[in-house]
Amino acid sequence: MPKKGKAKNTVNKAKHTRLMNQKINKVKLEKQLTKERLKAIIKKANEEKENEK
Repeated sequence: MPKKGKAKNTVNKAKHTRLMNQKINKVKLEKQLTKERLKAIIKKANEEKENEK
């Protein structure tokens, strides 16, 4: 027989999902920024190599 009243754990599950999504988005953003920084460094190094030649 189903329980009456508020469903158990729905608030905690919603909060957990929101926090996990924040964490995942933060990690994705950090990876993207790292890739952009590395690309900029590589581009700068390649330009310096070409200027030396």
